[in-house]
Amino acid sequence: MKNLSIVLNVVLLIAVIVLYVLHFTGETKKEEVAETEQAPTESQFSNLSIAYVNSDSLLKNYDFFKKIEKDLTAKRDKLNKEYQNRAMGLQKEIENFQRTAGNMTISQARAVEEDLKKKQQNLMMYQDQLTQQLMKDEADKNAELYDKVSEYLREYGKNKNLHIVLTYTKGSGILYADDMLDITDEVIAGLNEAYQQANGTEKTGEKKAEDNSSK
Repeated sequence: MKNLSIVLNVVLLIAVIVLYVLHFTGETKKEEVAETEQAPTESQFSNLSIAYVNSDSLLKNYDFFKKIEKDLTAKRDKLNKEYQNRAMGLQKEIENFQRTAGNMTISQARAVEEDLKKKQQNLMMYQDQLTQQLMKDEADKNAELYDKVSEYLREYGKNKNLHIVLTYTKGSGILYADDMLDITDEVIAGLNEAYQQANGTEKTGEKKAEDNSSK
């Protein structure tokens, strides 16, 4: 699934405190009342905890991504085969018409031509439907993948006291990142563990349902 493009930027919200100053001026006496809260200082921002995940490595080693890639490829191949079968069937009809057109009356030939044109149009519409279906499936899986990764990183960030987790890969906006900030391997291990646990639970539930239905 080469065209499957994944965006894995997860940025935690940073609270910004706004300073309000209220001034009241009287004719005989000027009184200044201010309600202020300390804004973040430069030193506070310098203490932000930042880490990054290599998205290429993540996609290459995340079991859930491997599964959806395999499923989408299988579905794409299946639909492509169905389209090819329809196209080949129509091609045979066209070739048969070309061989037998000389034995038809003008009205018969026109009727067959009109029928073949409609079938060609329907085939093109079917191709468009398949393309739209695959694009939707791909987008849905992308969204599901993003949600799984972002939800995991949200909890991971809280547990590790991280403020920001970035995605880092060749061609991204990050030109340099210290290896000490790389949490890719740990995140992959955690994601795969969570996926295997969830997948194991689903399989156990399916097996119990099958056992109950067989009784």
